[in-house]
Amino acid sequence: MRVVIGMSGGVDSSVAAILLKEQGYDVIGLFMRNWDTSVNGDFLGNPDLGNDICPQEQDYNDALKVCEKIGIPLYRVDFVKEYWDYVFTYFLDELKKGRTPNPDIMCNKYIKFDMFIKEAEKIGCDFIATGHYAKIKDGQLMRAKDTDKDQTYFLSQVSREQLSKVLFPLGDIDKPTVRQIALDNDLVTAKKKDSTGICFIGERNFTKFLENYLPNQPGDVVDIESGDVIGKHIGLMYYTIGQRRGLNIGGSKDRMFVVGKDLDRNILYISYGNTDYLISDACLIDTINFNTDERPTSCSTKFRYRQMDNDVELEYLNDDEILVKYPQGVKAVTPGQACVLYDGEKCIGGGIIKEVRKHGQKLWYL
Repeated sequence: MRVVIGMSGGVDSSVAAILLKEQGYDVIGLFMRNWDTSVNGDFLGNPDLGNDICPQEQDYNDALKVCEKIGIPLYRVDFVKEYWDYVFTYFLDELKKGRTPNPDIMCNKYIKFDMFIKEAEKIGCDFIATGHYAKIKDGQLMRAKDTDKDQTYFLSQVSREQLSKVLFPLGDIDKPTVRQIALDNDLVTAKKKDSTGICFIGERNFTKFLENYLPNQPGDVVDIESGDVIGKHIGLMYYTIGQRRGLNIGGSKDRMFVVGKDLDRNILYISYGNTDYLISDACLIDTINFNTDERPTSCSTKFRYRQMDNDVELEYLNDDEILVKYPQGVKAVTPGQACVLYDGEKCIGGGIIKEVRKHGQKLWYL
């Protein structure tokens, strides 16, 4: 069986390729170029990087070295236009609406598990594989053994049909084991740090980066309890619900956090310690994806990647919307983020948070 694996230039995909070879697959590597790093002078000669090569090219060089080391070919494909059309444009549109999008989830839906699968079919492959920490069991998406690294949250918009053509070689091993396998095989990626930042765009000064695409619109910061203007914000898109760090508002030393946004009046609402404003008991989700026939009325969910599971009740309003109810209350459920549904170890899909409610009413400041 022939499998094409997405080689990112990181340690996870490197080890995934080794494991596939050991399992007897005919393995082909494929490096996806999804972002044009020359746009707006990104990374050209950046002294902070310690060299004059952009991270994307460094990743490609590392992927090439790994493929040469383990004896598989590496192809390179350009999805820059598709990434812009389906992921980055979505990202910008959501920010304009004052929401907090997760571009990694849409990248998986439209690029890594759509365009990539189509490319694999062109070269006669039976499956694709990635270095995600997740498992497929009986056609069902399952949490990885390494619960700290489990990435099913980011795979919640991948369809059942797409999953039927996917292998996740790292599903049953943990990160320390991955590092050790890379060291044992003397891979250049063995000690390479994990990537962070926006999917395929990487680490950078987020505020400066967005200025290239969306104009800053400074406005008032208002204490939600007193109604007093206590400072200025640099643009609503730079803040998310529950944020405490990096606010730099008014020079206050009191511990404040973001509780809401008024897009029409360009106001950022904060509170000094009253977490009641962060608590909701229901949310409306759309962009629904189920990768199973299950339509439970109760299950668990994650509203953020690192969050513990929350028990919820589901009310199916129509084919496009579900009301997710959690009477115990949950903090900082945020429009634009993913609501990912689980049945025990199974990830059964999810949706995007459209509206946040409390006591049956939409929260006016969200």
